Amino acid sequence: MAKVSINLATGSVQKEEIIVGIDLGTTNSLVAFINPDGNPQVINDTGKGVLVPSIVHFQKDGGVIVGNDAKEYLITDPENTIFSVKRLLGRSYHDIENQKGLFSYKIIDDNTESLVKIKVGDKFYTPIDLSAMILKELKDRAEHALKTTVNRAVITVPAYFNDSQRQATRDAGKLAGLDVLRIVNEPTAASLAYGIGLNPHEEKTIAVYDLGGGTFDVSILKIQNGIFEVLSTNGDTFLGGDDFDRAIVNYWIEQNKLVETELTPEVQQALRLKAEEAKKALTTQNIYNDFVNEIPCAITKITFQDLILPKVLQTIQCCKNALQDAGLTIDDIQEVVMVGGSTRTPLVKQQVAEFFQKAVHDQINPDEVVALGAAIQSDILAGNRTDILLLDVTPLSLGIETMGGLMDVIIPRNAKVPSKAGRQYTTSVDGQINMKISVYQGERDLVKENRKLAEFDLTGIPAMPAGFPKVDINFLLNADGILTVQAIELRSGVKQHVEVKPTYGLTDDEVEKMLLESIHHAKDDVAQRMIIEARTEGEQMVYTVERFITKNGAYLSEDEINETQNYIAALKEALKSGDKDTIHKKVDELNEYTRPFAERLMDQAISTAMKGKEI
Repeated sequence: MAKVSINLATGSVQKEEIIVGIDLGTTNSLVAFINPDGNPQVINDTGKGVLVPSIVHFQKDGGVIVGNDAKEYLITDPENTIFSVKRLLGRSYHDIENQKGLFSYKIIDDNTESLVKIKVGDKFYTPIDLSAMILKELKDRAEHALKTTVNRAVITVPAYFNDSQRQATRDAGKLAGLDVLRIVNEPTAASLAYGIGLNPHEEKTIAVYDLGGGTFDVSILKIQNGIFEVLSTNGDTFLGGDDFDRAIVNYWIEQNKLVETELTPEVQQALRLKAEEAKKALTTQNIYNDFVNEIPCAITKITFQDLILPKVLQTIQCCKNALQDAGLTIDDIQEVVMVGGSTRTPLVKQQVAEFFQKAVHDQINPDEVVALGAAIQSDILAGNRTDILLLDVTPLSLGIETMGGLMDVIIPRNAKVPSKAGRQYTTSVDGQINMKISVYQGERDLVKENRKLAEFDLTGIPAMPAGFPKVDINFLLNADGILTVQAIELRSGVKQHVEVKPTYGLTDDEVEKMLLESIHHAKDDVAQRMIIEARTEGEQMVYTVERFITKNGAYLSEDEINETQNYIAALKEALKSGDKDTIHKKVDELNEYTRPFAERLMDQAISTAMKGKEI
């Protein structure tokens, strides 16, 4: 007997299981679906509101409260109430130790897996556990509102989330009982919600400016023939509306000459919530005046704007970087889309409009736009929209370490994902049976300046002379931005692969810092690369010639051997000097002097083989 699903909320026959779109936010999260009319719609379960605060409260009896009801405990029981957990996803204690003052709960350094843990009472939770609790609440609300089971979802992340953070988000979804079909970049989802480019004849280049509670992203998207292509992304995983709140709190502490360390966690939390209230009020009024425990909390719109201007200008710098990476100017951008609750701040809109020199799009509720886009993406995955394709890009180059500690880029930054690329390598020493493969992410020529993602050994390579084994190294970057590295020795078929899941996230401004440093040090890096390459070539030359003499000394005269040793000594001396031109010169001289030896050896081998044979 065939089963027919009926959606009790709409009364319509459900063709297949529903897929929801989830915006897992730092401050608030929400869930959306495609309604019977085919339009994306956010879910407001039993009048609790669309936004579910990303807050988890642990009760004394072991119960857990998530969302709206957990918010009040930020003041009454801050130690057992967790907020901004997204900031900790896929991160190590080292990454966030400078920010630990921003959290009222206990963050523990656990070296076993390098990921932060949060201590509540006598229990420990990972950010993945806590995110799963938020996702479970969203799943429950969706099921209650839609009167049907919800097991499949698309979850959005900031475009700047690295492999570790994306994997952590996917794991949190699994823990919540969701089959996560796709991890989508928030700016990509937002562009879908605005529907720009749904007309196949439309060609546009747009900027998506996304300033949320805790993260900032700007993406440059090119839309052509219904294809959304992300040309570049930039941003900061530690910048958002929380910083605006913090600026107000600091101002009040200064104005009232309070000693921050003497303030109880409850008062600090009450000030933070009051600052959030002030920030919202100042979008429409010029002055805000209130109290927290007899502490006067007054601020004018002008003062607020002065306080947050440096942070807003930081986002404008990211916009400049994104344009530069895309090889575009302001004139190339036709539309600017505003995303994230913090874009309601008038100063933000004004600065962004001034920078891009055009009016910004803010028609759709900036809190909902990402979730609505995620629902559209779920519709694409369900096969209901065949007119839209999505391409994303990787924010930093991916490669491996080669001789001399150099970075050999296999997938360049801003390469489209999913993406596959490979290179062929060989051994540098006779009889080498193992090869260590170290995977790095970054823009510098030396791996020590980049971020190590993983390391594994390709073992069981047959013992062959140097240069004989052929090792193919392939990088496969999937649609979620998660990297698989495969190494295969072609002659023997020996194979090894690793899915790169680093156990820690990028530190604060690491991505921006890495990009800026790669530009500032470009000249030095190129010079250093040339020296290392020359030195590697020289060392290989010494190794090859010394091995040749050991094996074939009988075919050379004593004078030839002595002269060769002199050339080798001169090259070794040049290697110490670190001067690339001198090294190249000595390599050429040694090569030139020894070349006839190889020719002589070849002639003798042919002559021996041909002896007694008639042609």
